[in-house]
Amino acid sequence: MNKDQEINNTEKENDNIDNNKNISDEKNIDTEKRKEISTEEQIKILEEKVTRSLAEMENQRRRYEKEKEEAFEYGGFSFAREALNLLDNLERSKNSIENDESLKDQKYKNKIIEHIDIIYKDIISIFKKNNIEPINCLNEKLNPNLHQAMMEIEDSNNEPGTIIKEIQKGFLMKDRLLRPSLVGVSKIGLKEDKTEKNIKKEGVNKEN
Repeated sequence: MNKDQEINNTEKENDNIDNNKNISDEKNIDTEKRKEISTEEQIKILEEKVTRSLAEMENQRRRYEKEKEEAFEYGGFSFAREALNLLDNLERSKNSIENDESLKDQKYKNKIIEHIDIIYKDIISIFKKNNIEPINCLNEKLNPNLHQAMMEIEDSNNEPGTIIKEIQKGFLMKDRLLRPSLVGVSKIGLKEDKTEKNIKKEGVNKEN
C-alpha cells in the first residue's frame, strides 16, 4: 500500500469519526430537548395542581365562614321555635278567661287579662330584639311559603284564596321561617257560584 492510499484511508476514517460524532451530538441535543419539554410539562402539571388546591382551600374557607355566620345568626332557632309554644299558651289562657262565664267579677277578669297581655308584649319585644317577627297575613293572598290553609270560608267580599282568618300566628327569624301561619281562606259561595253560572248561560242564550 502506497502513501497516497494510506492518506486516503486515514481521511475516510476521520470523516467517519466526524459523521458519527455529529450524529451522536444530534441525538444528545434531541434528548436534551425532550428532557426540557418533559420538565416544562411537569411544571405545568404542578402549577395546575397547586391552583386546584388553592381554589379548594378557598372554597372550604368560604363554606366555613358561611356556616359560622349562620350558626351565629340562627343559633337560637330551635329555642325560638320552642318558645312560640309559650305565646300559644298565653293566647289560649286569655281566650279561656275571656269566655269563662264562671268568672263573674269583671274587674278581676280584666286584671288577669291585662297581666297576660303585658307578658305577651314582653315576649314579642324580646323576639323582635332577636330578629324574630310575626307574619302579617290577614287580607293577604295565600303564600304556601309562609301560610298553611286549614279551612275555606265562603266570602263574597274577597277574591278566592284571600286570608280572612288567622288560626295560629306564624313567625320569621330574619329570612327563615320559624313556623307558617295557620289560616282560613276565602272561597266563592255556592249561591254566588250558581248566580255567576246563570249569568253566563243567559249571556250565551242571548247571543244565540
